[in-house]
Amino acid sequence: MQKNSVVIYKNTCALVGERDGDKFLVNWCVSRATASGKKAVYANQKVREKDVILLCEGEAKNIDALLDFSENAAKEGSEVKSQIKEIHELLLSDDETASLEQSFSELASLIRGELKADESWGIYCELKNSFEFEEVLRGNQIFFIPRSLGKIEELKKKAYEKEHAEEIRSAFIERLKNKKLLPEDSKFMSDVESLALGTTDKSRTMKEAGFKETPEKAHKLLLDTKIWPITKNPYPIRLGLSAKSATLGLGTPPEEDRVRVPGLSYAIDSPWSTDPDDAIAFDGEFLWVHIADPASFVLPDSEIDKVARGRGATLYLPEGAARMLSEDCLEDYALGLREESRALSFKIKLGENGELEDCEVLRTIVDVKRLTYEKADELKDSPELKPLFDIARRNFERRLKKGAVNISIPEIHLTVNAETKEVNFEEVPHFESGDVVREAMVLAGEGAAKFAFKNNIPFPFISAETPDIPKELPEGLAGQFRLRKCMRKRNVNVTPSSHGGLGVGMYSQVTSPLRRYGDLLGHEQLRAFLKGEKLIDKDTMLMRMSEGEEAMQASKKAERNSRTHWTLVYLLEHPEWTGEAICVDRQQSRALYFITALGMETVIGGEAPVDLNGKVMLKVGKIDLPNLEVTFSIV
Repeated sequence: MQKNSVVIYKNTCALVGERDGDKFLVNWCVSRATASGKKAVYANQKVREKDVILLCEGEAKNIDALLDFSENAAKEGSEVKSQIKEIHELLLSDDETASLEQSFSELASLIRGELKADESWGIYCELKNSFEFEEVLRGNQIFFIPRSLGKIEELKKKAYEKEHAEEIRSAFIERLKNKKLLPEDSKFMSDVESLALGTTDKSRTMKEAGFKETPEKAHKLLLDTKIWPITKNPYPIRLGLSAKSATLGLGTPPEEDRVRVPGLSYAIDSPWSTDPDDAIAFDGEFLWVHIADPASFVLPDSEIDKVARGRGATLYLPEGAARMLSEDCLEDYALGLREESRALSFKIKLGENGELEDCEVLRTIVDVKRLTYEKADELKDSPELKPLFDIARRNFERRLKKGAVNISIPEIHLTVNAETKEVNFEEVPHFESGDVVREAMVLAGEGAAKFAFKNNIPFPFISAETPDIPKELPEGLAGQFRLRKCMRKRNVNVTPSSHGGLGVGMYSQVTSPLRRYGDLLGHEQLRAFLKGEKLIDKDTMLMRMSEGEEAMQASKKAERNSRTHWTLVYLLEHPEWTGEAICVDRQQSRALYFITALGMETVIGGEAPVDLNGKVMLKVGKIDLPNLEVTFSIV
């Protein structure tokens, strides 16, 4: 570079001075002279060529000449501004944008006829600040690309909005107060959405518009302004949960010594179940309860374990399941999806009166056959399944004698079509094989608890106080609801205690490690014991149990709220809905009804027109979707 060539140094123009070896001086203006008498300040610095960007090889008069031209070129309506627009139109005339990149010197020569050193800084600044061209730096070379007309309009719009931001926002707030937004106003509503989703507890927009800052009010505002459709379900995110399955994949189950269990075992489940994680069999002497074995891969406090702990459980929403462990792990770890299944098995010895005498825990390989509840009921007298039905009946009777409470309330399976958002309700029929699976799982939980206690293993024990059941209970469904009110909250601890609701002396949940973190944690501990490895200590176990339990309770709340949300969406879409309801509780000024078709409860004021278990027809009234409230009246 020759002396007085124009370069860019520290984002301003500079002139090349004397060379000294591989360095040279550059001179630039720190501050210009002013009319008030302040003198211009110049600075010199020794630099290498890599520290500057060459604008023009020609010889400029001085720094002031560069700055004078730049100031004139920046004026509105200047010749340079007009020439830049003309060249942009010329370059885009054939709509060939692929080869329109120009170096600065080429483009400046097109604009001015030739590139003069004293004009180079001013032309560069106008190109850089123009809407028409985009600057591209490659090393120490400058190129410009003409922008499309659409991009220019977008940039002009943004510049206008920035310049008139206060005025534009004021107009938006007025529209928001009247709940008459324009389509483009959605970009101003992000903080309202964040509040509705519970990711923040403040909303500048709502405050300015005079609305109370609550998630429910934000939800209502988003519905009123049509930013959100009624189908938008905010509850998983509001409760800190993901509505998508975990993504950390489990690798292939490790090779290890396993006991091969002879014969077939049966995974009995609902027809819509996609994650079978338990199977049962009776070999003539022992009841086998086989459970999926993801803990063979998931190590304590690993990343997968931490993710599962943060989720607490698989989140079952009407619109689909968000799994605690990744979707792709099911093929390797669920039972009955492959020819052979790896399991953690509970080999249970029962006494003549049905008491659990002994439980052994084994790592196994099992042949599993999947059955629906309906098919299992059809086969209940078969040689393979009849012993399981007999064991279940005996165990149920044993637990009842010890104070167990069995509650039977009709269940409705609610699903939402992912594409159409259509809401469907399906009554879940009762099958005796469902009772068989339940009793086998209770026995496995009881056996695991006794095994852990016997071997002094810190373990997630589950207990509950014995419910105080009144001597006289109503008949029918009303009695079942009264029983439900008597149940005590469950406790999770490292110290075993009785579970009064189940009628067992000690208990733990170990039968769903694919979908409950507490079960996975129990499996991790049992496997460590079987392998002679270090166990999780009591304090750490208690901490992880508590974290998983808190997340699981949030998951349950999200499921309840989501179910109510979609039920109300259905009623909003069917405002003429009527349906049958059963009176399950009566007070002087109110009555509780169970709506059979929806699986929903509602309170209606006034004295009930029917006795307990009597039926009435209800019609839907006012629906408040953001607050999950609906009123019904008797037809």
